[in-house]
Amino acid sequence: MAHSGLSFESDMQELIIQDLHVSIADQEIIRGLSLSVPRGEVHAIMGPNGSGKSTLAKVLAGHPDYIVTAGSVTMDGENILELEPDERARRGLFLAFQYPSEIPGVTIANFLRAAVQSRMPEGEELEATDYYAQLYKKMDLLEMDRSFTSRSVNEGFSGGEKKRNEILQMALLEPKYAVLDETDSGLDIDALKVVSKGVNSLRGPDLGVLLITHYQRLLNYIVPDRVHVMVRGRIEMSGGKDLALQLEEKGYDWVKDDIDEPTLA
Repeated sequence: MAHSGLSFESDMQELIIQDLHVSIADQEIIRGLSLSVPRGEVHAIMGPNGSGKSTLAKVLAGHPDYIVTAGSVTMDGENILELEPDERARRGLFLAFQYPSEIPGVTIANFLRAAVQSRMPEGEELEATDYYAQLYKKMDLLEMDRSFTSRSVNEGFSGGEKKRNEILQMALLEPKYAVLDETDSGLDIDALKVVSKGVNSLRGPDLGVLLITHYQRLLNYIVPDRVHVMVRGRIEMSGGKDLALQLEEKGYDWVKDDIDEPTLA
């Protein structure tokens, strides 16, 4: 385990955040954050409340309330900060929300079809038979009942159903990078296992995952390649999966105390 001294030599097949500073309403939330997530790896960000984890997710997705004052974010070498949110999604960035929105009157099947269609070249139409074949294939992979798609998006859903719907979207859109913001929030242990199994079924060399969480328990089911600790708007510590176990044992004050230790001359 070592303090983050990240190298950014390669900009291919990686989501690279370098010296990012972000403010909202004149308050700086992210203060010089650097992070690199290669495709084919799962990286977890852990940190206490107020450390800026969800702010990072929203900035990556292009939320207009957050102002990037310095730094860069590149995806496979392209600066995505210059792109609108829908353009970032078309390039292959996916965000699973901590609190997914309800869309009454719109079925999951129609919602997902519109999402897939929006990723296609202009003038190209999505064939219904192709779409449903792909949809059912992904639902089978995630062990989902097909009646699920006739329900309105997230309306009356349990926490587990909302998160499973997010994973279905991710499976169907096949992004290059997925940011999962507190995907374990509000889940009981059975729902957590189901969602984790879905995420694990999508792991592979073409997908990079940034998993944002408070708790180590999620990482028992989705085992990360790297763990980063975010405190006060920066990545202050990085390591392997064992770092999450140390955090569970020692708490975040352990990291804060380490940061606050005076440097000896």
